[in-house]
Amino acid sequence: MRRVLIVTNDFPPRRGGIQSFVHALAARLPEESVCVYAPAWDGAARFDAQQPFPVVRHRTSLMLPVPTVAARAASVLAAYDCDTVLFGAAAPLGLLAPSLRRAGARRIVALTHGHEAGWAALPVARSLLHRIGEQVDVMTYLGEYFRVRLAAALSPQAAARMVRLAPGVDTTAFRPGAGGAAIRQRLGIGRGRPVVVCVSRMVPRKGQDTLLRAWPLVRSQVGGDPLLLLVGDGPYRAELGRMADRLGLDGRSVIFAGPVPSRELPAYYDAGNVFAMPCRTRRGGLDVEGLGIVYLEASATGLPVIGGDSGGAPDAILEGETGYVVPGRSEEALAGRLIELLGDRAGAAAMGEKGEAWVDTEWRWELVAGRLSQILDGTPTRLR
Repeated sequence: MRRVLIVTNDFPPRRGGIQSFVHALAARLPEESVCVYAPAWDGAARFDAQQPFPVVRHRTSLMLPVPTVAARAASVLAAYDCDTVLFGAAAPLGLLAPSLRRAGARRIVALTHGHEAGWAALPVARSLLHRIGEQVDVMTYLGEYFRVRLAAALSPQAAARMVRLAPGVDTTAFRPGAGGAAIRQRLGIGRGRPVVVCVSRMVPRKGQDTLLRAWPLVRSQVGGDPLLLLVGDGPYRAELGRMADRLGLDGRSVIFAGPVPSRELPAYYDAGNVFAMPCRTRRGGLDVEGLGIVYLEASATGLPVIGGDSGGAPDAILEGETGYVVPGRSEEALAGRLIELLGDRAGAAAMGEKGEAWVDTEWRWELVAGRLSQILDGTPTRLR
């Protein structure tokens, strides 16, 4: 049986999209065939005790491709008799590939997410990414946007070995009727009141500020006293609160729900009528959206979605069918689409149904796990 060592800086209990992606992949491999080498985080011992596979923790909260980390990874590889390595993120730990191959790894796969596009744009980082591409058997990509940018930094041979692997959605959790009525009752939101929901970490790129600036126009054009429900937290939270105050948006028109447990997220999506996260590209293309799994989770819950035009976000939306892509910096374009969807309940519902069906046929975790198994086995020819 193939045994896989996952070497990653991105793993729970630290929160984040990459962390969730890597953990979900690990959880869907046969438990006797996988182990994880990851950094130490507060709460790690408790989290690790709940996993069906072994997790070996580094001494600190960051792993770099240095000799001490290489030696520890090689010892874990040997201790658990692993013959395959999966890097949770290609950069920078993919630079450990040669030492792990010398230690006995016969196949090495490196995942990419979004930050590698930034690496590909910077001369020194680009050369390191090129080296990683030469040293691993397969480098994955989220979608066409990132394939093009990553391929430009790789040799033709490494680019030809790239295979698409994107996150999946748990459609048993994210579904219509996932508990939205209870969330509305908890937050004091009337049953028929139109709600636009955004679930995301609060950083400038995600576009909650654009939502706030667009919201007064939406409220002036849509009946029923529409509400904006912002779920999440992050370093931009305080500024967003000040912005809402400047715009005259109080708790009757905008609710900051804060961070919520992962198990409750489906219910918060289900509390909305429309999902919107108008993400945008920042820092000259170095800060882009990887995919936007939140759009797919919202679609699985039966909501029409509005996304920004950053990075791979459009890959998670069927334009005009499951939702719309708008310029991430344009509150006018965003407001127009919000007004359209909130004013056409039947059309919005049809988009939500289309999105639910699309996620079920293309984005379920079971499908992603099957693709990963093929990549690890070296038979991913059907996945390009």
